[in-house]
Amino acid sequence: MAGTDAIAHHAALDARMARAAKPIRLLSLASWPASEQQAFLDGWARGNPALPDYQYPKHDFSEARRELAAIAAAADPTHPLGQYLVESAQGWVLAAELLEHLGTRQVTDLSIALFGTPEQTLPGGATTREAANHFLLVADELDRELIAASERVEISATALALRLQSELDDFFDARVIAVELDPDLIAKAAAGATRIRLRAGAAFSDYDLQQLLQHEAFVHSLTALNGQQQAVLPSLALSSPRVTATQEGLAVFAEQITGSIDIERMKRVSLRIEAVAMALEGADFLQVFRYFLESGQSEVESFTSAQRVFRGVPTTGGAAFTKDTVYLRGLIGVHTFFRWALKHRKLRLCRLLFAGKMTLADVQRFEPLFDSGDLKEPRWLPAWVARANGLAGTLAFSLFANRIRLEQVVSAESVADL
Repeated sequence: MAGTDAIAHHAALDARMARAAKPIRLLSLASWPASEQQAFLDGWARGNPALPDYQYPKHDFSEARRELAAIAAAADPTHPLGQYLVESAQGWVLAAELLEHLGTRQVTDLSIALFGTPEQTLPGGATTREAANHFLLVADELDRELIAASERVEISATALALRLQSELDDFFDARVIAVELDPDLIAKAAAGATRIRLRAGAAFSDYDLQQLLQHEAFVHSLTALNGQQQAVLPSLALSSPRVTATQEGLAVFAEQITGSIDIERMKRVSLRIEAVAMALEGADFLQVFRYFLESGQSEVESFTSAQRVFRGVPTTGGAAFTKDTVYLRGLIGVHTFFRWALKHRKLRLCRLLFAGKMTLADVQRFEPLFDSGDLKEPRWLPAWVARANGLAGTLAFSLFANRIRLEQVVSAESVADL
């Protein structure tokens, strides 16, 4: 198939895939309503907590799965677009099957196929769980020492929404993304292409403002908005399950490189990974809830954290929704990729990652399509990646600093002598 014909063929397939995948809203359909939180916490307050037992609606995505299978069969796996379509369609099929089995133990296996496990190996040889425990150890040693009183000031959801809306309107010079309060949201925040929802009544910190701006708005929303600009691959606007690790890794990396992340944030991410491991090993919802409580979270936040682990699965133990394992794995993968891109003079790939929601492998395969103009470069970029010189400076320092082994710095005096 000639180049132009191949592009047109796969563009048509992708438009079909975007339509077929649209109703497969994995996270929203797997999550619980806010009423589950109130019922559990009421029982907890009375000293008689019951395991949540949310009855999920039944879903039938058989028609969508057949269409996705047909799309994968019609794609050319030797073409960059075809390979993207095959892998994306397969991911959507797994997500559809997961939603069809909500409330059963099969969800665990399907979740692992999509997102991996806490025991998955990272670049360098450590597992995701080992990395999480490293951050938990550091947090336990340092968080109380490092958190200043000014950083403990709470901001209401209403005040945060106003500040976040102002920042976004300034960035776009228009109302492109609306910030809304949602009383039914269990998570503290959720982002789409043109809307960011905050949980009404939740308390936020000043760090939360910057984290929401960099993580939700300038990664999740921007990649969706830029993906909507792609005539050839409209599915780049969708949160395909296979791009989750890169998307979340890029979002946490954005927090890190802008100085928006704090040790408490790393602790929250790491606690979730350990909690997923506990649930897989047999801990039930109540045991995981208590784990978060004992780790310093409030009752509301402990419920929110525990329900993330038990989305879609029985709450009696031995099952888990493993999505939260991707945050650290994705962060380390994206950080490693950015350093590789600097070393090989390919920082442009870091900017192209914002042209839509894609994996690290996708952006490398798509480079010739960006060169030819078949794929559009991102219309919007966060400041930290748009300023190539600043990004290069940070990464260059990271490349060299990582060669220094602290084990070889034997004493405080030897550091002082530097």
